[in-house]
Amino acid sequence: MADIRDLLDQLWDGFKQLNPQADQIHALLLERGETIVNDHIAFRTFDDTRVDWQILARPFLSAGYEVKDSYHFEQKKLDARHLAHSDPSLPKIFISQLQLDEFSAELRHKVRYLLDQLTTEQLAAEDFCASGRDWSLRFDEYQQLATESEYAGWVAAYGYCANHFTVFVNKLQSFDSLTDLNSFLKKQGFALNAHGGEIKGSPSDYLEQSSTLAPEIDVSFADGVFAIPGCYYEFAQRYPMPDGQLFEGFVTKSADNIFRSTDRR
Repeated sequence: MADIRDLLDQLWDGFKQLNPQADQIHALLLERGETIVNDHIAFRTFDDTRVDWQILARPFLSAGYEVKDSYHFEQKKLDARHLAHSDPSLPKIFISQLQLDEFSAELRHKVRYLLDQLTTEQLAAEDFCASGRDWSLRFDEYQQLATESEYAGWVAAYGYCANHFTVFVNKLQSFDSLTDLNSFLKKQGFALNAHGGEIKGSPSDYLEQSSTLAPEIDVSFADGVFAIPGCYYEFAQRYPMPDGQLFEGFVTKSADNIFRSTDRR
């Protein structure tokens, strides 16, 4: 892709379709005179080598991003990488993947059946990470996957797209804290993820995060249209470490609860 920003715009356009609240929140912040800076974009996938984190990372690595750290989520049976660019105006990229061998043979079979529907050309596309769902899926298959792993069900339903974008709270001028922003969002009628508390992390972790609960949207399945949780919007406030540098990584115990923003309710 000629310019990584074209891909970022493509991802944002897709994200707004899966989270109608994104434009609403943007408009409310712009009304307050805010300039909105994106801290990071997150993706979800499986550790099958055809679609693992390295595949989704391709356009970012080609554009000069570098892998900065790796993470493991024992409870969710995930591992993840975060990438960053030397240009601070570009958002960090967070790619997690489900460890299929940690799940039942039935789930592994269903996921591989979905991935087998992808062509070599589709998998090789430069913008594969923004390609959406290119397989056929029945609603009962989605439900079965989500019962064992909400994460697997979400990826099966939506395929490859941005799972969430993240407002960098440090750049907001009209809010004193993430708590202040959360209060504003709740007054505007947005439901927040309260798993582990509305704010995940603390200044001592050098990172505080909150997120909306993914609103339900209508999704087309092979056997009809059904409403399921889409994408969510995250908010991150970062703090300086003892050396004075702003913490640029992620905190696994916080992310563990953030993942639940797309759980069925």
